[in-house]
Amino acid sequence: MQALTERILRDGKNLGGGILKVDGFINHQVDPVLMDACGAELARRFEKAGANRVLTAEISGIAPALMTARYLNLPVVYARKNKPITMPDTIYLTVAPSHTKGHMVELIVSPEYLPRGERILIIDDFLATGSTIHGLVRLAHAAGAEVVGIGTLIEKSFEGGREALSKLNVPIESLACITSMDNGQIQFGD
Repeated sequence: MQALTERILRDGKNLGGGILKVDGFINHQVDPVLMDACGAELARRFEKAGANRVLTAEISGIAPALMTARYLNLPVVYARKNKPITMPDTIYLTVAPSHTKGHMVELIVSPEYLPRGERILIIDDFLATGSTIHGLVRLAHAAGAEVVGIGTLIEKSFEGGREALSKLNVPIESLACITSMDNGQIQFGD
């Protein structure tokens, strides 16, 4: 998606070690016009998937998931990283490594918002190694739900996440694909 690619080139920062800083428009400060356009495009790509619900991870996935769900007219469920007191004792929980935090994080969903038999579309900000998305898939499967698609804003293809997720046999879409971040550069591919 051209608008996202241009914004990454203009405002994204390659911090080295595969870390792309986009928090000025995706996750710490959110550009709602850009997220609306991204959501519309992801919804267009997944309109025939037959999803009942969108699932994402707290916090960076919420903006793209919410805008995608808006266009698909679906509810959004996000896996929390901390269990609030309002959540029931019985939960779905998994752990996944966080590339930016440098440690494992919990992903927690209440069963009341992830019912058995649902068709789940996973939307997140990044596809890098696929670890967080695999965690979301584990949550969906634990609930007895079926994952029908995976969509991300930015894919870092050099980290192998798409290959790691290919065994799921579901459509995987990314709006911007970064093929290299070597030598402080950001290079895009298809």
